[in-house]
Amino acid sequence: MAEDIEFKSVEAIKEFQEQKLHEALAYLAANSPYYQRMFSRCGIDINKIRHIEDLVKIPFTEKKDLQIFNEDFLCVPKEKVIDYITTSGTLGDPVTFCCTEKDLQRLALNEKKSFECAGLKPGDVLQLMTTIDKRFMAGLAYFLGIRELGAGIIRVGNGVPELQWDTIQRIKPDAIMCVPSFILRLIQYAEDHEIDYRSSSVKKIIGIGEGLRNQDFSLNLLGSKIKEKWDVELYATYSSTEMGATFPECGYGMGGHVHPELIIVEIIGEDNLPVPDGEEGEIVVTTLGVEGMPLLRFRTGDIAAKRVEQCKCGRNSYRLTPLVGRKNNMIKLKGTTLYPPAINDVLDNADFVSNYVVCVQDSEAGTDDVIVKIGLEGEQSFDVVKELKDRFRSRLRVAPKVEILPKEEIQRINYPAKSRKPVKFIDYRKR
Repeated sequence: MAEDIEFKSVEAIKEFQEQKLHEALAYLAANSPYYQRMFSRCGIDINKIRHIEDLVKIPFTEKKDLQIFNEDFLCVPKEKVIDYITTSGTLGDPVTFCCTEKDLQRLALNEKKSFECAGLKPGDVLQLMTTIDKRFMAGLAYFLGIRELGAGIIRVGNGVPELQWDTIQRIKPDAIMCVPSFILRLIQYAEDHEIDYRSSSVKKIIGIGEGLRNQDFSLNLLGSKIKEKWDVELYATYSSTEMGATFPECGYGMGGHVHPELIIVEIIGEDNLPVPDGEEGEIVVTTLGVEGMPLLRFRTGDIAAKRVEQCKCGRNSYRLTPLVGRKNNMIKLKGTTLYPPAINDVLDNADFVSNYVVCVQDSEAGTDDVIVKIGLEGEQSFDVVKELKDRFRSRLRVAPKVEILPKEEIQRINYPAKSRKPVKFIDYRKR
């Protein structure tokens, strides 16, 4: 069996990726109407893009390009498309992606390797607490990856703690996969109904869509709260529809590992040039091995840093730190720059907060107004607004406005009819 490229030397990984890059550029030049136009308009000779460092010669692809010229990114005849996917629309209108059979096989490989990174093996059973319908790539990818791994999957879908616990008790999965904040609801339900969750079959939790760690890889407030209650192995992942790849943590929890055969990552600074390894910047990706709609230098809008030292697990592939936030979601509150995950972290660690949504709008002074709307866990005997503001100041140095609403009203905001992910951030600012 050939050695996994992630365990080879840094030099071998770079050489391997540059060969894959050459193949990807040739494929785009031959098959992509969008990139054919770009190469012609910008006078780009793909034969001169020989090294990853040469990518700076090529313009970025942005979300709005995918929205405006969506069909021009398709590199195959429509009859080769066997699955249609849409993005969740986090940064604007959703975008359609077309997948071929080869693309679905690539997704299966991606998630197989990611689950292996998290210690899953053939014969294990994973309970999937995300949707597999609604044109959602992630749910489909997890299903394909578990099949490829030779493990079992229980497709329960999201929400409904009662059903989740009934399934855990009946089928006894080894691991569960869900949005981390939902774990707190599972724990609360178990405690309310005298379920001995600490003695359940579940030994691993793989989190998606929300962070579990700080930039130094220690557990954040949400991760710590889960771990204090339920001593399971916690794994965070980072992925997106556009890149069709996942950055999974291994057992050492020191960042999300890249799969070098699937994606090339650049970290770009404010000057649109790569930053030194270890510095924060915007994640820019070039997909490898995608047949339907490959992307070249796509700006994700996500902020993180690259870690290049060998991981304790033996992999030499670089890793991404936990996300700092989304570039477009950056908030300037009373002279302090912050991102929504920092606000979420405080709220997720407040036992008396049942649910919440963070709203940002323009102020008359030209700065950002931040209003945190919360639903409460029953009546409280203390000043909730003061307590939360004190916690915000302690953690962030500044405090947003706090409004208390019925938790049913917040629930409707969190879960609108067409959304596949909980809506916890609403941006009303005029750009």
